[in-house]
Order: sequence, then C-alpha cells, then structure tokens
Amino acid sequence: MKAQFFALTLFLGVILAVHLAMNGRVGVAMANARVANALFWCIGAVTAVIVGFTAWEPDVLSRIKDINPLLLTAGMMGALLVFAIAALIPKVGAGGLFISLLAGQVVTAMVLSHFGWLGSPVEPISLFKIIGVVLMIGGAAMVTFME
Repeated sequence: MKAQFFALTLFLGVILAVHLAMNGRVGVAMANARVANALFWCIGAVTAVIVGFTAWEPDVLSRIKDINPLLLTAGMMGALLVFAIAALIPKVGAGGLFISLLAGQVVTAMVLSHFGWLGSPVEPISLFKIIGVVLMIGGAAMVTFME
C-alpha cells in the first residue's frame, strides 16, 4: 500500500472511532441510542444523496438491475452495525470495542482476500498472516478483558 493511502486509511480509522463514539454519546444523552442513531442516519442519508448527485449520470439508476440484490443489503448492515456499536460503547468502552472490531475486520479481510470474494484481489493466507492475526486477537482479548 502506498504511503499516502496508508496515512489516509489511518486518518479514516480516527474519523470512524470518533464518529462512532459521538453516536454512542448522543445515544446516552438522549437516553435512547436507537432514536439518536436514526437521527444520524437521516442526516447521513441527506449527505449521501448530496454527494451522490455530484457524480450523477442520466442512466445510473438503470444499472441497478445488474446488481445482485444481496449486495444492496450492505446499507442495512451498515446501519445495524452503527446502531450496535453506539449501544455497546457506553457498556464496554471504546478501547476494547474498537480493537475487537478491528480484529474481526482483519480476520474477515484475510478470508475475503484469500478466496477473492466480493471483488477482492486474491492474496493467499500465509503462516505469517495467521501469526499476526493470532497476536492481534490475543491483544484484543487483553485490551478487552484484562485490567
């Protein structure tokens, strides 16, 4: 990965952590994480439509028929993910939650890449990668469960 993309990805990780912690905090302040997140998703939907219209092409929606309907559930998955995270942060803390999320993402990404699923370039799982994931999961468990 090129250095500038690595730096941008790290920055996006910072944004994600702050964003989700903000969602959790608003949920606590409103005493209702689901309503708070519904509000965030409405604001996000408006933002997505505005950003989407900046790249509008006249026939763009005609391409939906070529998309496997299962892929369109990603929006629902994203919403449910944020709802769950916002509800969990006040209960388990941001540190343990985010390192556990990251470990789950790395394991899943390795499997997706190994098989080339969902358009990922094929990158076989190696012993070195397995050791890295085991260390990461061990670290996630230490951050989450050890005091």
